[in-house]
Amino acid sequence: MPLVNLVIVESPAKARTLKAYLGDGFRVEASVGHVRDLPRRGLGVDVERGFEPEYETIEGKGPVLKKLGTAARGADSILLATDPDREGEAIAFHIVEALSGGNHEFRRRFRRITFNEITKSAVLEAIDRPGEIDLPRIEAQQARRILDRLVGYKLSPLLWKKIKAGLSAGRVQSVAVRLLVERERQRRAFRSGTWWSLRAHLAADGRSFTADLATLEGVTIATGRDFDERTGRVKPRRKVVLLDEARAEALRAALADETFTVSELREKRSKRSPYPPFTTATLQQEANRKLNLGARETMRIAQALYEAGRITYMRTDSVTLSEAAIQAIRSRVERRYGAEYLSPQPRRYRTKSRSAQEAHEAIRPAGVEMPTATELGLAGRQKALYDLIWRRATATQMADARLRHLSVHVEAGDAQFRAKGKVIEFPGFFRAYVEGSDDPDTALEDREVALPDMREGQDLSCRKLESRRGETKPPARYTDAALVKELEADGIGRPSTYASIISTVLDRGYAVRQNKQLIPTFIAFAVTGLLEDHFPNLVDTGFTAEMEGALDEIARGKVDWRSYLEGFYNGSDGLEARLEDRQAAIDPREASTVRLGNLTPRVRIGRYGPFLEMEREGGRLTAPVPDGVAPADLSEEQALELLEKRAEGPDRLGEDPDSGEAIYIMDGRFGPYVQRGEAAAKGAKPKRASLPRNVRPEDLTLATALKLLSMPATLGEHPEDGEPVKVGIGRYGPYVVHRSDYRSLEDGDDPLGITFERAMALLAVPKRRGRRAAAEPLRTLGEHPEDGAPLAIYKGRYGPYVKHGRLNASLPKGVEPEDVTVPLALELLRKRRERDAAKQGTGRRGPARRKASGK
Repeated sequence: MPLVNLVIVESPAKARTLKAYLGDGFRVEASVGHVRDLPRRGLGVDVERGFEPEYETIEGKGPVLKKLGTAARGADSILLATDPDREGEAIAFHIVEALSGGNHEFRRRFRRITFNEITKSAVLEAIDRPGEIDLPRIEAQQARRILDRLVGYKLSPLLWKKIKAGLSAGRVQSVAVRLLVERERQRRAFRSGTWWSLRAHLAADGRSFTADLATLEGVTIATGRDFDERTGRVKPRRKVVLLDEARAEALRAALADETFTVSELREKRSKRSPYPPFTTATLQQEANRKLNLGARETMRIAQALYEAGRITYMRTDSVTLSEAAIQAIRSRVERRYGAEYLSPQPRRYRTKSRSAQEAHEAIRPAGVEMPTATELGLAGRQKALYDLIWRRATATQMADARLRHLSVHVEAGDAQFRAKGKVIEFPGFFRAYVEGSDDPDTALEDREVALPDMREGQDLSCRKLESRRGETKPPARYTDAALVKELEADGIGRPSTYASIISTVLDRGYAVRQNKQLIPTFIAFAVTGLLEDHFPNLVDTGFTAEMEGALDEIARGKVDWRSYLEGFYNGSDGLEARLEDRQAAIDPREASTVRLGNLTPRVRIGRYGPFLEMEREGGRLTAPVPDGVAPADLSEEQALELLEKRAEGPDRLGEDPDSGEAIYIMDGRFGPYVQRGEAAAKGAKPKRASLPRNVRPEDLTLATALKLLSMPATLGEHPEDGEPVKVGIGRYGPYVVHRSDYRSLEDGDDPLGITFERAMALLAVPKRRGRRAAAEPLRTLGEHPEDGAPLAIYKGRYGPYVKHGRLNASLPKGVEPEDVTVPLALELLRKRRERDAAKQGTGRRGPARRKASGK
């Protein structure tokens, strides 16, 4: 029989690429991510036995392991070709553990191979040089996983008791949240400063340019950098002139008749060298700035490019390039741009970080051909991201850009104006790459500021003199790019974790993303405050960076992982002792109070979200904080107005002529609404209805309110079955409905004035959108072997899921839709069916009731 070499990878996409490179003697199978992990429920770590992890097979991976085991037993050699980082090493390790089952003879047949790019030459070279699994790397990954579990499992219940149920803490997540909270605190403490200046529109020999007021009587004019952001005033001991509007206007009038003369010309030349090639962090930052991609989306696209053999491994903190890559890039530069654009000597970059893995390369196009995105036939976001990587790598071997800077001083009376110009004399690497721009040619034009030729002593023509108001701006909130940059600079997290950190912060409600900004929520403030007061090490960037450094030392085999965990968890200063000490000391009322400066009312976290609270005249006023209000933007005036409105009670529009009950207009967390009758302490809630977008509370009449409260209102009977066609306003906006067949109203449709004919026209359009619309599957797997019904994967609110008829099953963490096979889908559906049956048999709280009744 011919030899069979089994190659195991973690991704079906990667498996398909390898199959194209390897011959008939190879069989390539995918584990579809991790196969074993700590249990989803419970600690899963035996802290009494040296922090021994209690691994179990991940739900749905039984058929995958069975298939891998069958293939392994029939193979002559087994090569583990998972990714070349700690997570890849861990996947390989757990595959061996799961398949060998303690059989040491069988275990010896497994060999480890790694490659930094999925090209034929790299893969074949790795197969010729197999090695062993790197156990110190496994221990580092395991220690990280256990640390995260200890912190999350032990701290999260404390947050449930002291602040709000359902909250979570995380070893790195909590530090990232604190960074967002600290920036929001700075924005809240910020006080704006205002200054005025003058701008002269000048011309030399008919060519126009502008110059700004720089000094007055030899003293510098105040600008934004001269202000204290905490007071909004000029910093002490700053020798500057602060102009207000009146003085700026007076100066403008005084200079109207003055002659503007060139008093000094300064010229200097500079060079700009290209940036290093991409690491994971810099790729995420630039993709966010240039392509508007979040960190998670960037990594998803990069993973697909890597597995297709288009780029090198995308989780790296190294900026080194192989000699073969350098020569390939230089050859491409010379062919595409010309020899004059080639750097005189090859550029070799070295990583400064001690934790960087120099065995990895920077992110670059795979292979030695350096094809462009167009030559590869890429499209969409894959094309955009690959092009970004291609340009950055290409620029590394290009010549410096040469620039000429010109500074012009213009005097008019006691005032001096300045203008600055810049000319790109030789673009060099700018031809391929300009940071922050996705179009280098356009960026070159934008970077040039041309000034006319002038000479000292030359009189200029002043065509216009205008006063201009300036105002200091608060510190910018973090974007994905800025947060990744900060985490990297602080030594927090590693290339494989940046995207997941941000995703976790967003998914767990500690921040929202608006216009690329990451805005912390009030809950983030409360959790951060509790951790700062009682567990300061866990949100300290220095302490967290030291933990990352210790994990790196474990990976190098220099630190024992069990000893490190022992020191972190046990002992007088360990996490367990700290938890026991602080449990009783934390006051839930204080912990659920958000500390905001410059605000008289308190913000507290309640069961239904943040609310305002204030004592007045022996009573207690409360009001919900409206959705969408950021902690830094909640002003004293707004908070007091919300409380006053709540104290005054709802505006009474009149009475319902049928029931005699009062009709009120009220403000809620989700906007204004109308209500019929009073809300009782217990019993049924009064009838309520949201206001349509085109109705303002101040314009609302009793007749309109009654019409809203009558919804869903019947417009007429459907001609086919006589069933009513109704119009209503729901959680997702106004709609029309006929027998559970819903259609959203379109822009311009008024739910208060829609006609039966218009409703019928909307119902006649095939359903394409909406919660109940038949969604398009992300991927169709095939037919179910039992009934022939389709098996497909859909996008859900909480992530992708597999669907068969009415039965849905979520994909396990780390499993992408393209990785799912029919056996895996059937296993997930079977497990879901068993859980549903168990719930129906006992009831969700059945065991607890039986125990209580027994007593």
